[in-house]
Amino acid sequence: MSCRPAVLAYCLFAVSCSRNSSQQPELERLAILRFENLSADDNADWMGRAFSQIITRDLAGVRSLYAIPFERLHSREQAFGVRPVGAPGISAERSLALAAGANRLGYGEYSVRAGKVEVRLTIEDPDRQKITQVFVASAAGNDMLAAADFLARQISAQASAYPTRNQSAVEAYSKGMESANPADRERDLETAIAADPSFGPPYLLLAQLKAPQDRAASLALLDRALSRKMPELDHARLAFVAANLRGESEAARQALSLWSRANSNDPEVWASIAADAMAARQYQQAIDANRRVLAIEPLDLNALNQLGYSAAYAGQLDAAMEALQRYQSLRPGDANPLDSMGDVNLILGRLKEAENFYLQAAKRDPSFLNGGDYSKAAMARLMTGDVSGADALAKQFADLRASAKDVMTDFQEAEWSWISGRRKVGFQQMQAFAQKLESTVRPASSQAYAQLAIWSVALGDRAQGAQLAARATALTTPASASLAAVAMFLAQPSASESVWDLRADRAFPNPGQNREKNILLSYALLSDKEFSAAARTLAPLLAQASAPGDGSLPVLLAWADFEAGKPKEAASLLRFNPIPSSSGVRPLNVFEFPNLFYLRGRIAALAGNPEQARSYDALFRKLSGDEPLAWDKPAPSHP
Repeated sequence: MSCRPAVLAYCLFAVSCSRNSSQQPELERLAILRFENLSADDNADWMGRAFSQIITRDLAGVRSLYAIPFERLHSREQAFGVRPVGAPGISAERSLALAAGANRLGYGEYSVRAGKVEVRLTIEDPDRQKITQVFVASAAGNDMLAAADFLARQISAQASAYPTRNQSAVEAYSKGMESANPADRERDLETAIAADPSFGPPYLLLAQLKAPQDRAASLALLDRALSRKMPELDHARLAFVAANLRGESEAARQALSLWSRANSNDPEVWASIAADAMAARQYQQAIDANRRVLAIEPLDLNALNQLGYSAAYAGQLDAAMEALQRYQSLRPGDANPLDSMGDVNLILGRLKEAENFYLQAAKRDPSFLNGGDYSKAAMARLMTGDVSGADALAKQFADLRASAKDVMTDFQEAEWSWISGRRKVGFQQMQAFAQKLESTVRPASSQAYAQLAIWSVALGDRAQGAQLAARATALTTPASASLAAVAMFLAQPSASESVWDLRADRAFPNPGQNREKNILLSYALLSDKEFSAAARTLAPLLAQASAPGDGSLPVLLAWADFEAGKPKEAASLLRFNPIPSSSGVRPLNVFEFPNLFYLRGRIAALAGNPEQARSYDALFRKLSGDEPLAWDKPAPSHP
């Protein structure tokens, strides 16, 4: 062991006591925990978080290690319980760091005496339970920024300087990071920005706080930040958030590219790249990005889960299952990996296997998704044409919801009757449910009348649909207002594309609701057989979808494309099965199921596969049941 002091111009010195291991990990995952204040001055408590934050940020661009940031560390608090954020990190953050996959822990102490700050940083190997390095620094004038930067450079010579030299800004930002009171946090962050208007991190945190309530204010703040000169990493992260708020996908991709260049070992940027690639249907790129996340954080369960889905959509079942089995090995008691295995098998048409995994998930944890895996298993069986077998599985879901005193159980049973080909029975069941709860549970009754209105439109009776939608609206509460508004919109009289456009603009005057407006407009256009117009509306919606798991959009666009004379485009959209909802049948499912099988039958016939066409047509007829829809065409006969 050697201990060699180093002296810097700021009256800084450090000593490193290293016990070198002959085997170094491929990537060092270092968590710098909150430092402990050993001085009598409580006013210096903020430095505990500041030391941790500065050293972590200084190491962000170092290629050989991943310094785990505060936000990612504390994202695991829900699983471990919230600890006092101002407590010393060695006690309050150690378990969080280990859960984040840290293979090195940094913790320390500091004191402020006679105008000088003294600090010690200890680096520990938690696997071997040994201290590997100790660094000590001091700085005159309480210049903790200089001391923290110096400590970061002892860890790696590639460390960069912190993006502000204004200690008042650092103090306010550190207090804002730890404040539990939203008003205090906002005030602290604004103070940090005022102290140094080119300091990026407080802008980012404040914009994220403002965005849910005031998107315009968040964007204004981000634009203000982006007008300042600051390090590439801060600029890229701010630009990414701004682009996402504006829905500018190309700008978001450019920001991600800059972010990954500035900090290639940040799993958050690779997770964002993976999500963007999934939305763009670039599945191999999504696979590669998810694997980058796992190279940095091998225990990242979300990355393993997302790798499973991206591999499935790339047609790589073995790779998908391998990722999900790894997930399951890390959380053997969880139902989610089994549910995901069901999803990836269903996506690729392995319906029997999907059903089996859904049932395993339901048995592993009956409360998971409120028992929704029984519903998903029922849908997997229904897609094979085995209605009686699917009924038995749907009954297990209904029984579970009834035992939980779910007031919507009869609603869901009516939905099931409808989707499984017994539309008259389903309609009657829903009517009885709506009438029974009119005076007792108004939101449930309103939703039932809204569903009846949507079904009436699908059956071609818009007049009845309008009456039922009006009843839904009369009974509406905030909990049921959305579906009642959907029903009221769709139940309007048949009209041309231009008239529907005007109606949609009136219903959704807020530009921030453009996506919701266009989704509902597409349903209206499809219900009126305005297929070319529907395709023009749906194509950008699908391009902007967050993930292919939004299974209704591909089926709807495939329908519009096929009827508009574009069967090749339709075929490419029907490669995968849409993942069933875990909450039962979706209210607008009538537009896509069993239409999915009709479209596949037509495409198979055009491709010269009459046997497959006959199979799909038989399934479509079986699940259409006794009441044809307004847009149904008779399935052709096959030789």
